[in-house]
Amino acid sequence: MVPAPQGPDDSTNLLCTCENNKGTCRNGTCRGDYCFYTKVHGREERGCFQRDHYKEQCYTNFLGLYVLCCSNNLCNVNSSAPPDPAVEPTREGNGVILLVAVPLLLLLILSVGVCGLVLWLRSRSQHHRLGYSKDHDVTMLKVPSGADPTYGDVFDEFCTSGSGTGLPYLVQRTMARQISLVECIGKGRYGEVWRGTWMGESVAVKIFSSRDEQSWFRETEIYNTVQLRHDNILGFIASDMTSQNSTTQLWLITHFHQLGSLYDFLQYSSVDPEGCLRMCLSVACGLVHLHTEILSCQGKPAIAHRDLKSRNILVKMNGQCCIADLGLAVMHSQTSDYLDVGNNPRVGTKRYMAPEVLDESIRMDIFESYKQTDIWALGLVLWEISRRTIVNGNTHTCTHTHTHTRNYEVNKNALSSLIGT
Repeated sequence: MVPAPQGPDDSTNLLCTCENNKGTCRNGTCRGDYCFYTKVHGREERGCFQRDHYKEQCYTNFLGLYVLCCSNNLCNVNSSAPPDPAVEPTREGNGVILLVAVPLLLLLILSVGVCGLVLWLRSRSQHHRLGYSKDHDVTMLKVPSGADPTYGDVFDEFCTSGSGTGLPYLVQRTMARQISLVECIGKGRYGEVWRGTWMGESVAVKIFSSRDEQSWFRETEIYNTVQLRHDNILGFIASDMTSQNSTTQLWLITHFHQLGSLYDFLQYSSVDPEGCLRMCLSVACGLVHLHTEILSCQGKPAIAHRDLKSRNILVKMNGQCCIADLGLAVMHSQTSDYLDVGNNPRVGTKRYMAPEVLDESIRMDIFESYKQTDIWALGLVLWEISRRTIVNGNTHTCTHTHTHTRNYEVNKNALSSLIGT
C-alpha cells in the first residue's frame, strides 16, 4: 500500500492500466489520482480511482481479497497477487512429517475423548442434582441476540468488522453480475423486490427504476453509515447499478426474510402474548438504535426513520422483527448540530403520520420533532400487533388498522378529525 499524499502538488492525474468488464476503460487505460490492482477469488481487475476513495479501497484486507494501490504512471501494469506461501513438501520430508503427525494426532484424539468424557460426566451429575426441574424455569425476555441468515463463509469474512456498512466498495460494484433473480416477491410505487440467490443463499434485491435514483441513493447512504448494523435493522449487503433490456436499474441487496413484512404476517397469523412481547420489544430495540447517536472516532449519527409502519418491518424466523426501508430517514449529529434531511421528493404514509405532521405544525428544523413522529408511528405498529394477540383464547379478526382507506387516497382532514386535531 502507498501512503496517502500529504500535499496539494500530488493531485495530478496518473495514467493507469485499465482491465475490467465495466466499459470504463479507453484503449486499456484510464486516468485518476491512484492506480489499483485487485484480485477477488481469482478474478483480476486493474484501473484507477480518485483521491476521495483512497481509504475505503486501499485499506481493505480480507481472506480471498487482495488490493494493491500505487501512485506512479502505469504502476499497476505488471501487478499480481503474491503466491500461496504453502509449498508442497518434498518426498524426503513426507516420512518425517508422518513420524511427527501420527503420534500427535493420536494424542489429540485421546485428549479430546478424555475431555468429552469428563464433560459428559459433569453434565450428568449436574442434571441429577437439579432433579430435572424444567417446570420451574422462568422464561425471560432478552435483548435480540441475532438470527439473521448467514450468507456463506465469504460474506462472514467481509462483514466481521462490525461497521455495518456491508461489503467493501470494490466488491459491491460487481454484485449485480453475481446474483440470479428468482422471483418477484413485492411491488410498490418506487420499484420491485425480488428474491435472488448469491453464493447459494437467498438475498432480497430491491430494484429501483432510474427515475427513483434519489430514493436509491438516500437509502444506500443511510445503510453505509458506520455502526448501523443491529439485529433489529435489516442487514445491508451491497448496492449496485446494472442494465436490463437497455434500462438502467438500481439495486439494493439486503438479507432475505421469507416470512415477509409484519403487515402481511399479521394478515394470516396470530401470536401468543410471548410472541407479541418479542415482536414489540424487537421493533422498539431497532428504533432505539436508530435514534441513538454513538460518539466515537467512527461514530453513528442519530437517525429518524420518518416512514415507520408494519409494511416496512420484516418478520424473522425467530419471531423477532427488523426495521427496513430507510429511504426517508433523517440524520443528525449532536457534535456539529447538523441536520441532514436528504433530497428525496418522497413523502411518508399519511395514515401513520403524527398530528403535527398532518396539520403542518411540526418544527422541521429540530431533530427531536422527527423522533417524536417515529414514536407515534411505533404506537400504531404496537397496536396492530396487540390486536392479533391471542388473549384468553380470543383474538381480533384480521381487519387492518386502516382497511377502510386501502382503496383510495387518505384525506388529511378526515384523519385529523379522527385523531382529534
